[in-house]
Order: sequence, then C-alpha cells, then structure tokens
Amino acid sequence: MPDVMRISARRLAEYVHRSGSIDARIGGSTAMIEGTRNHQAVQKKYMEQDQKEVFLDGIIEIDGQTYQLEGRCDGLLVREEKPVIDEIKSTSRLLHTITEPSAVHLAQAIVYAWMFTEKEDLEEIGIQVTYVQNVTKEEKRFLQPFSAAFLKEQVEEMVRIYAPFASLMKSLQEKRNDSIQTLAFPYPHFREGQRKFAGAVYQTITEKGKLFAQAPTGIGKTISTLFPAIKTIGEGKANQLVYSTAKTITRAAAEEALADMHAKGLQLSAVTLTAKDKICFKEKTICQKEYCEFADGHFDRINEAVLDMLGNEYMINRSVVERYALKHRVCPFEFSMDLSYLTDAMIGDYNYVFDPRVARKRMMGEQKRTTVLLVDEAHNLVDRAREMYSASLQKSAFLALSKMDVSPAIKSAANKANKACLELKTICGEQSFHILDEAPPEWTQVLQAFYEAAEERIQEGDTEKEIIDLYFAAQRMLHVIEMMDERFYILIEKKGSDVWIKNVCMDPSLFVKESTKNYRGTVFFSATFAPVQYVKGMLGGDQSDFGLSIPSPFKKEQIEVRTYLISTKYRDRERTLDSIVAAIKNGFEDAKGNFIAFFPSYQYMEMAVERFTPLFDHEEADLLVQSKMMDEQEREQFLSSFSGEKRVLAFAVMGGIFSEGVDLPGDQLKGVAVIGAGIPQLNPERNQMKQFFQSQGLNGYHYAYVYPGINKVLQAGGRLIRTEEDEGLLLLIDDRFQTSLYQDLLPPEWRIST
Repeated sequence: MPDVMRISARRLAEYVHRSGSIDARIGGSTAMIEGTRNHQAVQKKYMEQDQKEVFLDGIIEIDGQTYQLEGRCDGLLVREEKPVIDEIKSTSRLLHTITEPSAVHLAQAIVYAWMFTEKEDLEEIGIQVTYVQNVTKEEKRFLQPFSAAFLKEQVEEMVRIYAPFASLMKSLQEKRNDSIQTLAFPYPHFREGQRKFAGAVYQTITEKGKLFAQAPTGIGKTISTLFPAIKTIGEGKANQLVYSTAKTITRAAAEEALADMHAKGLQLSAVTLTAKDKICFKEKTICQKEYCEFADGHFDRINEAVLDMLGNEYMINRSVVERYALKHRVCPFEFSMDLSYLTDAMIGDYNYVFDPRVARKRMMGEQKRTTVLLVDEAHNLVDRAREMYSASLQKSAFLALSKMDVSPAIKSAANKANKACLELKTICGEQSFHILDEAPPEWTQVLQAFYEAAEERIQEGDTEKEIIDLYFAAQRMLHVIEMMDERFYILIEKKGSDVWIKNVCMDPSLFVKESTKNYRGTVFFSATFAPVQYVKGMLGGDQSDFGLSIPSPFKKEQIEVRTYLISTKYRDRERTLDSIVAAIKNGFEDAKGNFIAFFPSYQYMEMAVERFTPLFDHEEADLLVQSKMMDEQEREQFLSSFSGEKRVLAFAVMGGIFSEGVDLPGDQLKGVAVIGAGIPQLNPERNQMKQFFQSQGLNGYHYAYVYPGINKVLQAGGRLIRTEEDEGLLLLIDDRFQTSLYQDLLPPEWRIST
C-alpha cells in the first residue's frame, strides 16, 4: 500500500491562503469565526434533498507522493442546473462591508468542491460562501460556478505549497510515536494510588469516555494523567492532548512533567499558551499594522516561523515563543495559537477550551475527535465557567463616551444607551438592586443599535479604545441575552450614581458539556470534588461518565488536626478576632516551622495582621502578607522565603494564588491554619443562585454557598502534606467544622475521631 499523507481541507486552505496583516479592528478576516448556532440556523433552511455536514475525501498525487484530502463541508445543495457546495462562516463584520468571500474561505470550499467533482465525475459545480452576522443574524451569499479542471489545478497548487510542511509533520509524528513506544514511567516508582489513577485515565481515553477523578493532594496527579494520555497517542488512539488549568503554577507542573519524560527519551512537542497582554511585545496591546510591526505582514511570515519552530523545538514555553517571534517578526500570541493546533500537546488556561470569546475555534472535526482533554484543578472551573457565560455593562461607560469627541452616530447611540440604563435604574425603586428573568426588549434594541454604530465606526478606521472596549462589551451582552433561559437572570444594581447591568449565568453545565463534546476522551481531576455530585453536575457530567476517588496515601499520624469552636461569621469577627490570633500564634509556636494562615477575604486577613503584628517576634521569624496585586516576581519571592534559613509565618487568602497548586514539601511548611468555612459573601447574586437550585429540587444554600466554600478550605489545607514523609499541624478555625454537614465533607484524616 502506498505511503499516504492525510491533509485537512481547512488546514490546507489556511496554510496556503492566509496573508497580510493582523487587524483587530473587527473588519479583519481574523474576526471571522465559525459559530455552531449560526451554521445550524442556515442548515435548517436547506431544502429536503440538501445534505449537511457531508464528509468528503479525495486522493491526489504530487511528485510521487500520495495525499488524502478530507473534511466536512457545511452543505451539499442539490440543484437542477448543478450541485452547490455551501461554506458557512460567522462574522462580527456588518455584512454590507463584505464585498467578496475571503480567500481562505473560498479555498476551503474549492477543496470540498474538487473532492465532490472527482467522486461524482462532474465537469462543473457551484460554490457558495454564506456569511452570517453574529448579532443581527443577517445572511449574505456569494455563489459562483467552477469547472472541475480549474478546481483540480487549484488544489494541486495548494498541495505543492503545503508539501514541505506535510513532510515535516509526518516525520515528527513518526519520531514521536517511536519514542512513546519505549517510554517508561519517568520516576523510580508509582506512588500509592497513582497506578490506579493512570489506569483509569488510560481506560477512559481508550473507551472514548469522560472521567471525573478525585485524587488527594500530593499523589502526583499531573504525571498520572499525562503519562497514560501520551501512551494512547503512541498507540494511535489519539493524536494530541490539551492540558487545561487555571493557575500559572499548575501549568508549570505540566511543563516539568513533560520535561522529565523528555529526559527519558520522549520526542513530543508541547506549547504553553500565554495571555495576549502578557506576551505582547508592545507597550499597548493594539493588534493593528499601523501600530505594531509584528502585526504588519504577520501572515506573510507565519508559515516560515512555524516550520522553523517545529523543526527545532519540542518544549515551546513563553521564552521560546518570544525568541522565534522576534526572529521572524510575527505576533507572539497568534504564533503560539497557531502552534497549539500543530504541536502534540497544548498547555493553557481554561479560556482556550471553554470561553466562547477566546476558545480555539479551529479545534473541531477530526482533530477534536483525536484529542484528549485533561482538566486540572477542575473544581475551579465551576465558578470560572459561570463568569465565561455571564456579561456586564455599566452606565458610566456610555455616559463618558457620549461626552467624548466622537462621531455624531456614536455620541447619539451612547447617549441613548445611557438613558436606557437610567430607565432600568428606576425599576430598582428604593432598593439597591432588582432581578429580571429576561432582558427588556427596549434595552436589547438600544444595545444592538450601539453595537451597529460602533461596528460602522471601527470598520471606517476608528481606533478609540473606549469605543472598541464598549463594542466588545455590548457584543458580549447581546450574545448572552440570546442564550438566556431559566439558568440566567439579569441583575440591575445601583452603585452610587452608577448603574451596573449584569447577565448572570447560574448553571454553566450545558455549556461545559458542549465544550467537551467530541473529544477522544476528557478527564476532569482535582483533589477537591466536594461533594462529587455537585462538581460533576456543574461540569456537565451524567450517569454514563466514569468516576474515581483515590483515597489518601498518607497516614493519619502525619497530620495533627485541631478544630476550634470559634465563630468566623461576619457579625462575630470583631468579637472573636483575639481568639483567632491566639490560636494562630500557638499553632505557629507548636508547629516549629513555617506556617500559613488562610483567611476567606483580604479585609479579614488584614484585620488579623494588624492585631497579630504587635505580638510577633520579628527577630525569630519573618511575617509575610499576601497582597492583592502581586506580580510574578513578588509571588516567587513570597514562595522562596519558605526555603530560607529563617522561619516564616505567612498570611494569605483562600482561593488565591498560594492556596492551590503550591508545593512546599518537607520542612518548607509545617503548619496551616484555615480560618472560616470559605462561605462566599451573602449577596443578591448568590441568593438568586440559591433560589434557582432550590427550584431544581436541590439544596440551594449548599449549592450557592457551602460547596463552593468547602472546596477552598480543602485546597488551602491541602498545602500541608505533600509527600509520604511530610508531617504537620492543621488548624480548622470555625465552629461549623464540627457539625455533621462539614465533617462529612472533610477528608477522613481531618475528621474528629469518634
């Protein structure tokens, strides 16, 4: 059988026909993204004989090499005169500004059309590119006929251009698979529970399933998921993996695990994605050729940059991306995004998988079906997903814009939006807030009018930051309004003279489930699924999904737990603060080593620090306090203090950067105090969430307050015991920890002995 290289129609078209500059002024072709809902809306209008999502493939031979082109066309329309290939694209652009189809979109349709003419032995076929406006839902079509001879000529030329890249990718894949075949577990032995966890991950991927795994802190969850996932790639069951997480520290853990496997001979490429504003070379993140020399002509140079990177690097972290981006004068963020579709592994924030605003839209079809998704610290995704599917606007932004020196159309639209906010404010009456089940039609109309006016100005070259920021905020809210059902509500909130309008998502489960759909296998894992049914439900799990709970490998004797009958409720904080400070002081002295006290808020923590400081011996130890806006260097200095000669007592917040994903094994940490049950602050949003879950037959208070809080407690306390040799003292300071509800939610080794 001849050696055949497989090529995706979409990848071929993008590789060959992308050109020019990055232009974030909505009018650029980079703003065009595919939207499943828009596709389905267009396809519903097809005639009975028409087909949708049609898989096509075709064989072509160039210079002695055989290539198999394949992909799914959006529509195959049966017409009397000739069949028509329909390629559907969503766009943020107003349709009257689109005068011809994008070269990339047309090229993709040309590949589909060629495959169909070859299959059916046709001499001519029609190609239609259909654009759907994201907000207005208007449609615009470009239809033209093509001869089979012309299509074949175009496809052959595209393949010739693509051939060197295809050859490199094939060579890299062969080396990768050979290295995986001989790859052994990179550490001397499996920790207790690790082999069982790794086996469950392997089985999940093999059976194309979804796994929710709770594994204790310190077991080595990162390698327990990465190693079996990589083994399935070597066996041809998968072709790529995505490691999705919320914290910089846990991304670093994934990089270290891959580096350890590379040291054992693994040849697998991996790119770590860094947020655009962090990796941008310019002072301001303005993606326009007039401002940024890396955006100017980016697509003319990107293919050479990709070939250079993939031909020379395996571990592609931020510094490596920056080095090659400077060498080839390309945008480092867009460069890393392109690489994320091509490398064997991608490490990045939840956003790139779950957030509809920034998720990698090209991760679909066959590539998604051969990709493994690993979601680290998955308990964090619950609240993050709620934020991703919510939106907010404030009246003051429209008022400020209406007073600026902007076009009359923008000034008028902003002024009307400001007045609409004032009208919503009157609904609140004497109260500070009001809840609505749906968006008032008048508000939606005014918001859409502003969106269209801003779109017009941006298309014409207006780059005022205030206009662009409000444009995207309005677009976001309009999208959320479109999705609204019983899982959403609108909160109108008065804050001084300002008014906030928030579209709040209470239950993101269906959206998370849709995001994970069609992956080869998905693994959600964390040390704290408390309780499992809550986290699993919020992340779109169902009864058919796999579940796993690994007991702690650590002995109860390794940890001394002290519970305190002290109230930390807001109304009692001033009264009980001295008792809490005394407990921390005694715990620090008894632990005889470094110690962290975790508080539920910065305000509460700062109250305790002020009360504690006069009692502290600064000659004996250093007092560290987490601040709200710590940069990476300050975080590293904070953590490095635990490795110094002098003892450390640190004050930090639960749910913050030091309460999750931080490893301080051995003598680096000997004691932890958890102050409070982590209960979120009582507010209208949480109360509305409580009512919603109560209406679903669940315990609303537990879902809105108790469960989100206990996960923060477990993460903070989990910093203490990280290895089989660690020992330490854990203080649980809150009278609720001794109730049956919380005792059932705590790990067995933390519970009161009976």
